[in-house]
Amino acid sequence: MNTEDTNRPHRDHERAGAGTVALAELLDLDAEVLHDHLAELTAWLDDLTDRPPGHIVDLGSGTGTGTLALLERFPGARATALDLSPQLLHHLSKKAHGLGLAGRLDTVQADLDAAWPELAPADLVWAASSLHHMADPGQVLARAFDALRPGGLLAVTEMDFFPRFLPGHTGLGRLEARLHAALNDGPAADWTGALARAGFVLEARRPFTVDLPAPPPEATGRYARASLSRLRSHADGLLPGADLALLDTVLGDDGPDGILRRGDLTVRTTRTTWAARRP
Repeated sequence: MNTEDTNRPHRDHERAGAGTVALAELLDLDAEVLHDHLAELTAWLDDLTDRPPGHIVDLGSGTGTGTLALLERFPGARATALDLSPQLLHHLSKKAHGLGLAGRLDTVQADLDAAWPELAPADLVWAASSLHHMADPGQVLARAFDALRPGGLLAVTEMDFFPRFLPGHTGLGRLEARLHAALNDGPAADWTGALARAGFVLEARRPFTVDLPAPPPEATGRYARASLSRLRSHADGLLPGADLALLDTVLGDDGPDGILRRGDLTVRTTRTTWAARRP
């Protein structure tokens, strides 16, 4: 996620504070609705690894969407999840316990822009929608390089644009487009050069297109409301008052146009993953 200051909704990944509960809900709903995408991504990484990972490190783990998916994909692995937020790490630990994965998980509170904790050599390092938050991504990549064993793999994923949910041919779809345009802060990140400068050899760069037609999974209404609510929290002064009022109506729980009642929602986004190896 990097094309818009739709980046803002995930910046709480790296900082404890207000909005953590709402952020955790959003991340968990993202994992639930986009389960098939995550399964496809981890299967692709499985094909790229030179051997089954024994130790996985998740940089900026949040609620552990990637951590848990990778533990399920690689049943012989342990994972270390690093995040600045103790609340999100606690949430991850509870989820892991419920899935029977707690014995294979270590959670470590860490500021990835500061000194890193001591880590056992990693076979796979995962950084999903976290690298662009760092004050010095190049330094973080250099540390990830050091954390990997020779032959180990780094996977960096970014959201090319925040998900769209409302039908584009409708007035509400055009409102959603205006909201995204108002929050746009530039082109998507391309980590290819930074990976090379850190010493990595790029194995592959793959965009994944998500296009879930109506009717999408049951949780999509809640996912759409959580996502658009976080965008709405940054939209004051950027959209006309009439647009903001209509958006508030759509995000309300009760009205006939409320997003939880709509049967025409879709989920449209793309996410790009760079897979790079430490020689």
